[in-house]
Amino acid sequence: MSSNFSVNLARGLFLLLASVIGFIVAPGLDGATKPVLGALCGAGFAGLVVGLEVLLKGFTIRGFSSGTFGLMIGIFCAWLLTRIGIFDLVFAEAKDNHEAYRSVYHLCLYAGLGFLGAALALRTNTEEFSFIIPYVRFRRESDMDQPLLVDTNIIIDGRIPRLCETGFLSADFIVPRFVVDELHVLADSPDQIKRERGRRGLDGLDEMRGSDEIHVTVHEDFIASEKLVDQKLVALARQLGAKILTNDANLGKVARLRNVPILNLNDLARALRPVVNAGDELQLNLIKEGKDDHQAVGYLQDGTMIVVNNAVKFIGSARDVVISSSLQTSAGRLVFAELKENAEA
Repeated sequence: MSSNFSVNLARGLFLLLASVIGFIVAPGLDGATKPVLGALCGAGFAGLVVGLEVLLKGFTIRGFSSGTFGLMIGIFCAWLLTRIGIFDLVFAEAKDNHEAYRSVYHLCLYAGLGFLGAALALRTNTEEFSFIIPYVRFRRESDMDQPLLVDTNIIIDGRIPRLCETGFLSADFIVPRFVVDELHVLADSPDQIKRERGRRGLDGLDEMRGSDEIHVTVHEDFIASEKLVDQKLVALARQLGAKILTNDANLGKVARLRNVPILNLNDLARALRPVVNAGDELQLNLIKEGKDDHQAVGYLQDGTMIVVNNAVKFIGSARDVVISSSLQTSAGRLVFAELKENAEA
């Protein structure tokens, strides 16, 4: 059951309940009041409450609790000011309407300080509450606790389930409805390559939802003015306070320009590549000939190419090699090595 359907169901039940209560209670209040009029009044009241709930759509329970805490502090300060008798000093000469002035003074004081307390609490970081409550410190929000918003490319990539099995990702995944729609469009595309990508993405999404280590939520309630999927993702991430998990470098650039945190799996893969330095020994499968006649080429598991000198006759076998040097090129890192027996000689 989606969250959008659940909220609409709760709204409908509340509207129905208020109408029934109004229908039952109205005749008891005044014999002349018709039950139908009471039901309409109950429905009108429920409509006002539902309208207020829609206006507070972007207001979270965390913001509500912070605002309530600030409101309590503001009301407590107002109560202290009313106890020390400032009103009696200011309005001591006002004999007429003394109680009316007192009521207005109390109302303004409680309303003003209550509003200031709630507003300041909503702007305050949770870490700063430790100054107010010295011996109680709220748990700091970890980056790992932030939900991860996934895009189309990362679902098609298919590495998320295996990465979650290792325990390096422990967050809730949010899949926007427009991303699911894009996968569906790709799966129905007449182009074979796009169709295969779309089907692979839908299969990957099913695998994510069926995994015990992954919690996936399809986000329904988002209407963006942007037309491009990347712009919608950035806007939704800002609204939810989430990170974007992707392997699209261009999406990462757009997100960083709008101060949205991004996690790129390709950057993670590059960071985890083993570093080979001159003098390191390793066993390498020699696959093909190199640029020169005497060279043989092998690859590390991350795709790094290693050129082995004087090893062309060992192509098709695994040999122990010693790294001699490396070169960074526009196409990637190029590593040169020598056969271990040649290096020892």
